Amino acid sequence: MSILLNKDTTILVQGITGSEGLFHTEQMLNYNAKVLCGVTPGKGGEFVTQKSLPVFNSIQEAKEKFEINATAIFVPPKFAANAIMEAIEQDIELIVCISEGIPVRDMVKVKNMLDKSSSTLIGPNCPGIITAEESKIGITPGFICKKGSIGIVSRSGTLTYEAIDQVVNVGLGLTTAVGIGGDSVIGSSMIDILKHFNNDSATKGVVMIGEIGGNMENEAAKWIKDNMEKPVVSFIAGQTAPKGKRMGHAGAIISEGSETAEAKIEILKECGVTISNTVSEIGNTMKKIMGEI
Repeated sequence: MSILLNKDTTILVQGITGSEGLFHTEQMLNYNAKVLCGVTPGKGGEFVTQKSLPVFNSIQEAKEKFEINATAIFVPPKFAANAIMEAIEQDIELIVCISEGIPVRDMVKVKNMLDKSSSTLIGPNCPGIITAEESKIGITPGFICKKGSIGIVSRSGTLTYEAIDQVVNVGLGLTTAVGIGGDSVIGSSMIDILKHFNNDSATKGVVMIGEIGGNMENEAAKWIKDNMEKPVVSFIAGQTAPKGKRMGHAGAIISEGSETAEAKIEILKECGVTISNTVSEIGNTMKKIMGEI
């Protein structure tokens, strides 16, 4: 099994005619993802990629021809919020927004609309989702993945790839990796993804990659203590970051004491989460815990 995405998930790509959208659509197809079509307003009637995927002017037009479960969004930031809201309006189950730089005020509108819908949004400003040896939506490299028993949820794109590589190299392998994004307003929280992993029979353990800024990791720690039935290993990035300085992501800025790496690590430990002190120890830390179960 897996979470959110599997080999049968049908996908459209918003912004498929742009350079990034086209490149990553080809990569998704190479990973056997079921990408059926794309949407770019004003480009309806065109065909793209080696598989000659049809392009439509809107999701509504695409849905008249295909049954669509999910969308990948590769559009410029000033159009991205509207693209997300179009997907919500069209009842797309899974929306994965790769676009970065979306204004916070736009994402607040998206979040309000999302909370009243049945759609799941991953991102924005994220690498997307990959289910090992089945499908992917986004930009995560497929060649580093091998099917196994560990789920990954991460605020960092690059560290998502590192965590995948490590759990694969120590022989544990991956079920699904979800990069939720590092912006201050995003669609899905760590708790949202942890709930999915907790209910997935194939996932036996979870790696959680956090960052400085915000309280998402602290809230996740408390949820893990009360609800999680599987071991969790966590690494918190930004341990040397000074207060008040943004580090990489829009959401990675310390404004309160509880938002520092040290405070988050302490709370996670108190809630029974095993901490990997360095990035390079993630895989071996998880392997040790799995061996003790």
